[in-house]
Amino acid sequence: MDTKKKILTLPNVLSMIRIAMIPVIVWLYVVEKDYSWAGGLLIFSGVTDVADGFIARHFHMISDLGKVLDPIADKLTQATMLVCLLMRFPLMALPLAMMVLKETFMSVTGLLVIRRTGVVISADWHGKAATVLLYATMVLHIFWEDISEAQSALFIGATMVMIAISFFLYGRDNVNALKKEKAEREQNAPAET
Repeated sequence: MDTKKKILTLPNVLSMIRIAMIPVIVWLYVVEKDYSWAGGLLIFSGVTDVADGFIARHFHMISDLGKVLDPIADKLTQATMLVCLLMRFPLMALPLAMMVLKETFMSVTGLLVIRRTGVVISADWHGKAATVLLYATMVLHIFWEDISEAQSALFIGATMVMIAISFFLYGRDNVNALKKEKAEREQNAPAET
């Protein structure tokens, strides 16, 4: 059975749960200042992210909605948590700004690639590594109450380096895909007389 058009698949439900958890995490972190529960929910959100990807691939539940919903859930969770962490750790503005820049560029070029080639460039090792490092940095800053400025800057710096590497590699792939499509289109265009 073709699941591409299905809406209520288990991976999609997990993505919806992750989106629904975002205001709860914000309330726990900002209002209640219950960092343990906020961090626990963030970890749970990360685990469900891994689970929904695994289930979608291994049980053939990849859907068109899931291709959109999963990254939205990821980026909303990450951006929201970085904004929350800004209250205690001003340097979190740096990975937040880099993430917004990367995701804006990737969204624009990714949509162009899909529109012109029909190909979705899937997640690669560097994107996954950047996500894992970002989550690890956020979780460390939630639970490690007496983290020093130097230690905080080290983790934030490492995260920014990995996001920058991922940004460059994904950007290169998208730009190359667009160049290749343009060259093929020009090659196949009828010659003018």
